[in-house]
Amino acid sequence: MARSVIYCDLDRPDAVIDEIVAACSGDMISAVKALLLVNETLESELQQLRAGAAYRAPTKRQAKCSLH
Repeated sequence: MARSVIYCDLDRPDAVIDEIVAACSGDMISAVKALLLVNETLESELQQLRAGAAYRAPTKRQAKCSLH
């Protein structure tokens, strides 16, 4: 069963890595695979957000600044 964990303590990357490896039953290969999948998902989400931002309507400030 998939487990959802939020890693907020990026000041302690070793502790976060240990927790990720532990969640994969100590298997480093599985931990790296899981991280690669998460990274791929985040990259895809970021690409979708960027595409959406490119097509959104300009804000009032942007519209005002672009008028001559």
